[in-house]
Amino acid sequence: MTHITITKEKIMSKTLIGAAGVLFALQAVTVYAQATGNFPARAVRIIVPVGAGGTVDMIARVVAQGLSERMGQQVIVENRPGASSLVGTQAVARAPADGYTLLAMANTFVSTPAVVAAPGYDPIKDFTGVTQGCRVSMVLVVNPGLPVRSVKELIALAKAQPGAVSYASSGNGSTHHIAAEIFSAQTGVKMLHIPYKGSAQSLIQLVGGQVMIFFDQVSTSAPFVETGKLRPIGVTTRTRSALFPGVPTIEEAGLPGYEYVTFIGLMAPAGVPRDALARLHSEITKVLAVPELRKRYLDRGIELEASRTPEEFTAYIKSQVEIAARIARAAGIKPE
Repeated sequence: MTHITITKEKIMSKTLIGAAGVLFALQAVTVYAQATGNFPARAVRIIVPVGAGGTVDMIARVVAQGLSERMGQQVIVENRPGASSLVGTQAVARAPADGYTLLAMANTFVSTPAVVAAPGYDPIKDFTGVTQGCRVSMVLVVNPGLPVRSVKELIALAKAQPGAVSYASSGNGSTHHIAAEIFSAQTGVKMLHIPYKGSAQSLIQLVGGQVMIFFDQVSTSAPFVETGKLRPIGVTTRTRSALFPGVPTIEEAGLPGYEYVTFIGLMAPAGVPRDALARLHSEITKVLAVPELRKRYLDRGIELEASRTPEEFTAYIKSQVEIAARIARAAGIKPE
């Protein structure tokens, strides 16, 4: 009879080999699952490059909650404000292109490269669109002490006193800045730009009379309009805002062709797998289509609206980058 001696070392060796084989198999299954459309397999992050409480943050949280419920994985909102949205935006540009890190962005995403010499990201090369999330009208509001009650009266005043009418913004390239520069270019008036550190400070200074006019989102100006602290004279979209139905569009008020819309959307690092991109777009579209949710936000002047495809949103972003660059050149805004 042949005796087989099994030593402790051999047992341990076989155990380790078996464990390694199991571990390898598990890793292979995970990789295979992720590669064959089983997305997401873990938590997803939405980075908001501004502080909490604003419209971008609000839309990101609505999407995150809906995605968490629909996809069965936690979707986390992470605020990374700083350097006019550059900190958070750059972080997503450098993140792995796997669909697990998204950027909640607004118009500044496309306008910043036109006014900042080294933004640290390329909105076309470094990102791909997931979907638009919403559109928000802006409203031209004035301090009640300013002797104008219409867009025509404002234009007349600005032409009579070049450089005397001051307008607020939250910085070069911000939505408020671009909206005002489009207005200036189309009317031929010269106004004084006074940038502040955010729209909240701009509103405070406008109410206090330190600045005369401000192009602001309807949702944030509404409380000041309701209390009579600000006077609305025109909205920037081609149709009137549900929040201010009695306020004409700037086009209706005497400036043909004027339109400027703020938008919020979601971007991913360039190169995200097609299956992950398709799943994200499909589920976000369903989240934004809930009738009760749409009505709730429309009452605040926010129109929830997804893009038809990720490619459509990517193309829209490209067109907006080109428009922002053209506006910056026409206004003489040089990258700093």
